[in-house]
Amino acid sequence: MNKRNGSGYVDLTAHEALSSIAKSEKTKEYKPLVYIASPYAGNVKHNVEQAKKYCRFAVSQGCIPLAPHLLYPQFMDDSNHEERELGLFFALVLLGKADELWVFGDRISKGMAQEIAKAKRRGMEIKHFGEVAGL
Repeated sequence: MNKRNGSGYVDLTAHEALSSIAKSEKTKEYKPLVYIASPYAGNVKHNVEQAKKYCRFAVSQGCIPLAPHLLYPQFMDDSNHEERELGLFFALVLLGKADELWVFGDRISKGMAQEIAKAKRRGMEIKHFGEVAGL
């Protein structure tokens, strides 16, 4: 890193700031984006709480969780067939951005089955967690 600015004068403040930024960029650890698949329908309140726990678990494993079933029901009606299908379409688009698919729970819902099938077609790594103790 050059200590001189564009005019040729020594500029230690800018040099230190740019050096610090460059150093922090080198030390940032890669965090994979993991798509969280778990049941939503049925006991929605319980399933939402479980999905939040699964996301916290992903963070504890050094990953970035992506759980569309926690996002889309905030402004789309899951009981409306067209909106549910549109939400699932959106989710499958986001699945394509993820590094891995993490499947939680012992029950595979219809939506989860579609997510798993899509991930398999894309050759994505799929991890099954079943009922995770403590989550």
